[in-house]
Amino acid sequence: MCDFKTHNYQVKQNTFKLKFDFKAVFEPNDYLYFYSDSLTKERTKREVNFLIKYLRLKKSIEILDLACGHGRHSNLLAEHGYRITGIDITKGFLDIAQKDAEKNGVKVNYIKQDMRKISFKNKFDRVLLLFTAFGYFDDKTNLKVLRNIARTLKPTGLLCFDTFNRDALLKNYLPYIVTEKGNDLMIDIHRYDDKTFRLYNKRIVIRDGKRKDKPFFCQTLFSD
Repeated sequence: MCDFKTHNYQVKQNTFKLKFDFKAVFEPNDYLYFYSDSLTKERTKREVNFLIKYLRLKKSIEILDLACGHGRHSNLLAEHGYRITGIDITKGFLDIAQKDAEKNGVKVNYIKQDMRKISFKNKFDRVLLLFTAFGYFDDKTNLKVLRNIARTLKPTGLLCFDTFNRDALLKNYLPYIVTEKGNDLMIDIHRYDDKTFRLYNKRIVIRDGKRKDKPFFCQTLFSD
């Protein structure tokens, strides 16, 4: 979903270092293996219906699905007749998205690109940044991503992105979550930094008896 570049940060109050390993976290095989049970067709349908209603989507507009992953939103929107461009940095995800689009007889313009480097100008009526795909970088770079999106949008365009709400997250905070699938495990070890409002995850996957470390973080937002 993003450039395979490692960033190192320190969660001071928890005294442990955690990097964002993009290549490991968004490796398609493991990612879809553990998320497939939650990323159902029913869920995607509900989310797309929400987008159609609250973004006031019309068939004449141009939509950019940024960090589109394996295309679950893009392809369903295309089935509804919308004109979609999907951008992601992970070739494996884009290959899956394209194959599913062809299988379902829909057309989506899939492009392999880094969200920090998109250079469209006044092209899209709507930009989607879904499934906590915002906040992968330091504050300066996150701002650059938002400026790229602003330049990409037409003057009357809208951006829709979802991320964790800080208060809801902390209210239901779990320091550890274990996802079990057959004999395989995905272990999420959480730490929250109340200075940067980031949730850090020291994720460990144990699959086919082999351990893989997949650390990452994501941004939380709140309103006063």
